[in-house]
Amino acid sequence: MSAPVVTRFAPSPTGFLHIGGARTALFNWLYARGRGGKFLLRIEDTDRARSTPEATAAILQGMAWLGLDHDGDVISQFDGAARHAEVAHELLAAGRAYKCFATQEEIESFREAARAEGRSTLFRSPWRDADPATHPDAPYVVRIKAPQDGHTVIRDQVQGDVKIGNDQLDDMVLLRSDGTPVYMLAVVVDDHDMGVTHVIRGDDHLNNAARQMMIYEAMGWQVPVWAHIPLIHGPDGKKLSKRHGALGAQEYQAMGYPAAGMRNYLARLGWSHGDDEFFTDDQAKDWFDLDGIGRSPARFDLKKLENLCGQHIAIADDAALRREIVEYRAAASLDPLTLGQEEGLERAMYCLKDRAKTFPELLEKAYFVLTSRPIEPDAKAAKALDSVSRGILAELTPHLQNANWSRHDLEDVLNAFAEAHETKFGKLAAPLRAALAGRAVTPSVFDMMLVLGRDETLARLTDAAG
Repeated sequence: MSAPVVTRFAPSPTGFLHIGGARTALFNWLYARGRGGKFLLRIEDTDRARSTPEATAAILQGMAWLGLDHDGDVISQFDGAARHAEVAHELLAAGRAYKCFATQEEIESFREAARAEGRSTLFRSPWRDADPATHPDAPYVVRIKAPQDGHTVIRDQVQGDVKIGNDQLDDMVLLRSDGTPVYMLAVVVDDHDMGVTHVIRGDDHLNNAARQMMIYEAMGWQVPVWAHIPLIHGPDGKKLSKRHGALGAQEYQAMGYPAAGMRNYLARLGWSHGDDEFFTDDQAKDWFDLDGIGRSPARFDLKKLENLCGQHIAIADDAALRREIVEYRAAASLDPLTLGQEEGLERAMYCLKDRAKTFPELLEKAYFVLTSRPIEPDAKAAKALDSVSRGILAELTPHLQNANWSRHDLEDVLNAFAEAHETKFGKLAAPLRAALAGRAVTPSVFDMMLVLGRDETLARLTDAAG
């Protein structure tokens, strides 16, 4: 029986949750969740100068918005420094690492001479095989003994087999001269101790894999399954950057994109399952596999994102949409809705969520139920409330007072009224929209009446007719 799948997402807390990082987290989450495995979160906070609590909070908030729940506690890489150093000392004791006393000046001098002579600048330490009796009483770093001939093969589930000549690998530093472990060591020790079976990360880490494999093999540890995924590019084919628009996951929340739509879009960004574009979380967990990830960079397309978001809004549970809109407004620093507005919004959801691609679009359609009397029509709607239209509304109102408040009866009353006035219902619609919503573009008149209820509908019509 194979070991349970364990994946991890390991961001550095130096800023927001980048949309590329969000996709990496999603791929790890889908792979683990679809196989009954574990998805772990590690904050790689060893760079104390750049790591901030605010950035950690932003990463956690971005993941919470996307619904990417992790198993167990959040792990701090910095907290494991003593364990990382312990592994370096184990390698030293086993003769798989050594103390290097070369100074920075000596290393730089070697490289300058190598450049001048057209030789490789890869530093080969004279201390690699030195007798410990010759060691000076001076600061030193601990270096791993890299293999010097043959090849290292990274068996990658996305990139295929990647072969690197061992003569291209240096004796990587494990511990700095002050005794602190380097990032490359910390990553391997953490992944091993956390039981990570699959390392799914950006292909900018591909070259790191060969160097990290030296540590796995020197310690006799199982090398994880590698899957290095291409980066995300903008529509112009260049690496995604600020010039292409928003970069942080929370920026998309604040713009009003639903989390389910963003998950669906990010899953399709570089991964495919046949021709399927729209799918649910459960389908994504069932379908997601590493062999569906392409080798070429994916291009971020806002129109595709909006299209998928619209489809997810349309099928969403009304109460869940209400909750997510409340969270969106908080993220966008908008005034919170009153309880009455929230309840009205949920009642109206059935006639709002079709064809709305974002929450701002949905809320614009919901204006009629979020506003209150007296209704102030905008310029376009005001044109529909001329003196003739006001008179028609005044005449119509009594006909509605005795109607059974159902769509069928309301349609009968309004159609009969239009017929009696030898006009079409469409001629009544514009002043009714203006009276009920103060807008020219709204859900259907009947939907607004049903959502608002008899008393509020009649009060708004009376106000407009006045």
